[in-house]
Amino acid sequence: MKKKILVIDDDEKLGRLLRDYLAKYDFTVTCHTHPVQGLNALRKETYDLIILDVMLPEMDGFEVCRTIRKDHTVPVIMLTARGEVTDRIVGLEIGADDYLPKPFEPRELVARIQTILRRSRQDDRQESRRFGELFIHFTRHQVSLKDQPVELTSAEFEILQMLCRRPGITFNRSQILDQLWRLDWDSESRSVDVLVSRLRQKLGDDPKSPRFIRTVWGSGYMFVPEE
Repeated sequence: MKKKILVIDDDEKLGRLLRDYLAKYDFTVTCHTHPVQGLNALRKETYDLIILDVMLPEMDGFEVCRTIRKDHTVPVIMLTARGEVTDRIVGLEIGADDYLPKPFEPRELVARIQTILRRSRQDDRQESRRFGELFIHFTRHQVSLKDQPVELTSAEFEILQMLCRRPGITFNRSQILDQLWRLDWDSESRSVDVLVSRLRQKLGDDPKSPRFIRTVWGSGYMFVPEE
């Protein structure tokens, strides 16, 4: 079955180019130039991934992403002509899964889309694990805490999965970035820290007294679960 992608970008020419180019890779692409139209489409249809421009009329991409995250965990790749690190951090903090500055190579966008979608369907011999009050179903990409669902983005889930599959092992930022395949993020950026911070918030995990994720100062992060 073809994967469905929603593009929200006010550049009609770019929308047409993305629709034609992604069709070569067996993606079905729906394009909207206005954020309200894009959000309405998301309410009516289920999409596998969203490509979202930051510079939009009336409502910028950050606000659109916040709105999407209220009800959906669909992966979001943000596009912007502004490549500042602060913009990338803001995008991550509000729930974006990836961030690609314009201009970009279409093949790089395809690589990122394929990586995100591959993560969402990866299988493993061990389908699920329980760590005290935390339950993780790897194949379904479902997480619950105290039997209540925890909604994670694909990037957040990937970090949790990476850490919890090897409890007690420290992963540095470069290893985590390699796993996420953030091609234009360097290991000194705050990208990983932002994602881990957001993941901790959703798990109710206090960094000063961690139940799940411990900071190993100068090294990275380690999963230290309650059993």
